[in-house]
Amino acid sequence: MPAGLDEAIRATAEDIARLLRGAADTSVPVPGLEWTLGETAAHLAQANQLMAEIAAGGGRAHGDGTPGSIAAANARALAEFGERAAEPLAAMIVAQATACLDAARTGGADGPLATPMGTMDLPTLGAYLLTHMLGHGYDIARPVGRPHMLDRRRVELTLPFLLAAMPRVVDAKAAAGRSARYTVRLRGGARFGVVFTDGVATVAEQPPSRPDCTLHVEPVTFLLMALGRVDPRAAVARGHVLTWGRKPWLAPRFPTLFKAP
Repeated sequence: MPAGLDEAIRATAEDIARLLRGAADTSVPVPGLEWTLGETAAHLAQANQLMAEIAAGGGRAHGDGTPGSIAAANARALAEFGERAAEPLAAMIVAQATACLDAARTGGADGPLATPMGTMDLPTLGAYLLTHMLGHGYDIARPVGRPHMLDRRRVELTLPFLLAAMPRVVDAKAAAGRSARYTVRLRGGARFGVVFTDGVATVAEQPPSRPDCTLHVEPVTFLLMALGRVDPRAAVARGHVLTWGRKPWLAPRFPTLFKAP
């Protein structure tokens, strides 16, 4: 695993578990989701288990990477799993995150890994696990009224997965016929490039040499926008997103070109 990723996964799982253990009622709704707190925690526990199985060289089909198929797979999995109590779900979230890391450390999987979001290597799977936990960790923090665990360092560790996943979550209808060159810079840290050519996205760690538009984004805001948790217009209004370039009018369109699963 890349430096810091193992620690970030363990710490995030423990942070989520602490939030859950302090929850008096898991039947409360989660703002912005159709799930209750208990359902969100159950989904996260199941997802961590799936990641552990994949890291060990196993796994099972869970949609095809499109938002509709993953949502349907999530609904089926939740219907078959009745646990909604905070303490056992907290323990499962931690145990399965640890199992995933243990499998990665011992090299349980041989070759590329088949995941719900495409084929990837173990480090990218680890970034996928962290991304998913941070998104739902944010969800869990909201109804219990506690601070979330997202920070710049953890967000930067999600980038290998996000860059691999972005071409898969392009909204084909919104991007149809679009051609543009973007640089995305996280405030105080990483940057990468996204180039659309006739609606097809190419994502690279190296930004394009002559971007049409540069977006300078506060890191936590970036991840929350990428996961559909924050309205881009609100982020701009709060000064969390700055833009410039030869074609700055392309900036508001950028988030609309993707659809998170």
